Amino acid sequence: MNPQKTERERERLSAMRSYENEFSSYSCICGIDEAGRGPLAGPVAAGAVILPKGCEILSCNDSKKLSPRKREELYDEISEKAIAWSVCMVGPERIDEINILQATYEAMRQAVRELSVKPDILLNDAVTIPGLDIRQIPIIRGDAKCLNIAAASIMAKVTRDRLMEEYDKIYPAYGFAGHKGYGTAEHIRILKQLGPCPIHRRSFIGHFVSLQTSDKEF
Repeated sequence: MNPQKTERERERLSAMRSYENEFSSYSCICGIDEAGRGPLAGPVAAGAVILPKGCEILSCNDSKKLSPRKREELYDEISEKAIAWSVCMVGPERIDEINILQATYEAMRQAVRELSVKPDILLNDAVTIPGLDIRQIPIIRGDAKCLNIAAASIMAKVTRDRLMEEYDKIYPAYGFAGHKGYGTAEHIRILKQLGPCPIHRRSFIGHFVSLQTSDKEF
C-alpha cells in the first residue's frame, strides 16, 4: 500500500473508531457480529472481538466488502492483536428447532461467554442480544461503521467459511466450498436434483424440495 493509500486508510479507520471513542470510559469494548444467517445450509456463526484501544488493523472492514484472501490475512492479524476473541456456531438442527434469529442470539451469547476476558460493553451489529447482563449498543450496519464489529464479522465469516469447505469434502456434490451454503442458482439446482443433505436447514428449503422423504444416504 503506497503512502497516500495508507494515509487514506488510516483516516477511514479513525472514522470507524468513533463508537469506541464515544464509549472510551469503558476499559473493555467488545464487537459482536454474525455470519451465515441467510444460507440454506450450514451453521450460523457469531464472532466476539475485543481489540486494544487505538489498535491499527489496516483494511479491516465489513467482511462482505473484502476478498476471501484479504479476510484470511485479517483473520490472522486480528487473532494476534486482539485482547480476546471467540467464534461460536449453532447448527442447522438447532436453527430449525428455534428459528434463525434465536439461533443467532444463542451463538452470540456463547461467543461472549467464551471470551477469556469479560467485556464492559458490547457494540452489536444491529441487534440487542437477550440474556446478557452487559450493556449493549446496537449499531445499524455496524460492521461497516465500527472497528470491533468489523473485526468480529471477519472472524465469524472466515471460521464459518472454513467449516463449509470441510463440509464440501463430506458432501462434494453440493458445491459447498464455492457458495458456502447460500442460495445460489447452482445450489438450488443441485438441491432440487439431489434433495437435502444432513446440513441443510429444513426450515429454509421447503420452497425448493419436498421434505417428506429422508436425507440421501452419504
